[in-house]
Amino acid sequence: MLDGRRKSIQPMAERLPDGNMQALQQFVNQSPWDPLPVRRRIAERLSEAIRPEVWVIDDVSFPKCGTASVGVARQYCGALGKRANCQVAVSVHAATDTASCPLDWELFLPEDWAADHVRRQRAGIPDEVGHVSKPYLALGLLDRMAEQGLAVPVIVADAGYGRSVGFRLALEERGWSYVIAVDPKEVARPAAADPFQPAYGGLGPPTLPRYREPARPLTSFVTPDTSFQQVAWRQGSKGLMTSRFAVIEVRPSGKEACRTAQEQAGGRNRWDGVLPLKTLLVEQPADAAGPTGFWMTDLPATTPVTDLVRWAKMRWRIEHDYRELKHGLGLDHFEGRTWRGWHHHVTLVTAAQAFLTLRRLDPKARTPA
Repeated sequence: MLDGRRKSIQPMAERLPDGNMQALQQFVNQSPWDPLPVRRRIAERLSEAIRPEVWVIDDVSFPKCGTASVGVARQYCGALGKRANCQVAVSVHAATDTASCPLDWELFLPEDWAADHVRRQRAGIPDEVGHVSKPYLALGLLDRMAEQGLAVPVIVADAGYGRSVGFRLALEERGWSYVIAVDPKEVARPAAADPFQPAYGGLGPPTLPRYREPARPLTSFVTPDTSFQQVAWRQGSKGLMTSRFAVIEVRPSGKEACRTAQEQAGGRNRWDGVLPLKTLLVEQPADAAGPTGFWMTDLPATTPVTDLVRWAKMRWRIEHDYRELKHGLGLDHFEGRTWRGWHHHVTLVTAAQAFLTLRRLDPKARTPA
């Protein structure tokens, strides 16, 4: 938290009159302390203080040179806006309109690392850690925090997670509510669409129930007759932020959604053809030629649209987190290469950001003018 551009170990040690670079290096990179109980306590304390309305899931990237830093690979780097050599981590943040803080982290391990035993050993990657997709890394973080007794609020994520139908269905199976951005190309059928049972032709097994109309992209559900309403969700730096939103009920009908519906019904032979009903939130500003945003939620369509919009738009809070974590606290300044060192570093940075968040939430003492 001290001033200074670099927050790697050597310049941090040099800023202190009694700074011991070797001791600090050992504490961050080699010391066997477990970071999970530390992050667990941070999550408990910040959840009590913030009382989050949502948990925001996102990933953050760290550009890197070379191939030795744990998890580094050529992949999409959000910090640079293109494919580049970088590390990627998945994070979960507690957020309200006025405060936010990361609660837990997981480093993404690319496929080429999973089977490379030499690099794994050099970086100290635990044997049980393998390649897992980002949505399922996020699901593991959510499970871990729920198991420690934290109340799970509405879950918010961008389309990188929303395009995984399996991820959304896993949240529903756990009984958690979500408002997640989805790809406009995702297909669905109208809420009123009814399946029918084709007549048996006498050859082979009976035909499964099907819909008369084909599934179509989400963009096609927005017509000139769609009812939009003006909604304001927060005060921005340039004034009140408002736009037009509509709520539409649909039945997601992609291959993965249909397959999962069949599995939940007990198999293909028992499936009645009815796809689950979901609520679609659509944004289309008055000056836009078409929709600019789509969010899917398992909350009922009777949920106030103002609440749905506020939750969907609350992702902006974690941009504040990342800005403070990176530019103020040195999240992307770590120069070590090991699995243990990386997790120690992000835990210490999270603790510093949590401290600052708690200070901001403290009531200000009265002082002379």
